[in-house]
Amino acid sequence: MSDGKRSADRTRGLILAAARERFAADGYERATIRAIAADAAIDPAMVMRYFGNKEKLFAAAAEFDLRLPDLSKLPREDVGAALTNHFLDRWEDDESLKALLRASVTNEAAADRMRQLFADQLGPAIMSLSTPPSPGSDLGGQAVSSATSNAATRAGLVATQALGFALCRYVLALPPVAALTREEAVAWLGPTITRYLTGELSD
Repeated sequence: MSDGKRSADRTRGLILAAARERFAADGYERATIRAIAADAAIDPAMVMRYFGNKEKLFAAAAEFDLRLPDLSKLPREDVGAALTNHFLDRWEDDESLKALLRASVTNEAAADRMRQLFADQLGPAIMSLSTPPSPGSDLGGQAVSSATSNAATRAGLVATQALGFALCRYVLALPPVAALTREEAVAWLGPTITRYLTGELSD
């Protein structure tokens, strides 16, 4: 690796580390490029050079743990309600997560980060609901491949509910959705998410 590349990677790393701390401390709205640059001890112009604007920097710096519950330990009929309640907690308790959602509407880097977040964390959680193939089964590899593919599809469908609801409730503030109580939201979304997680797929 050349000295220039090493220096660029180090500068980028310093900016990202400073940005994560600043966004965590101040939230997306109050954090500024100038403050992040000061924390990293570099010129604000360097932040703009590497990341372009605050939205893109936030998307690059965003690291979230959805802290998903262990769905495999729940009765299957309860998984949708449990996941809906969990997502409501996450959206309502984390301003940075809502900021990433807002940014993802107009910023491709933020949208890619949100897609990655759900794919990396929701997919494996859904895989835990799948029944593993019997040891020694000739169809074991095929079954695993099918389960993995199904989990990705199920995760995508769950994301349509979690992200679509969050967008309408917390970003667009669509009156009928924003006015729902938690109990009503769970009653509406829970059964649909349960079907996405556990329902049989059509051939």
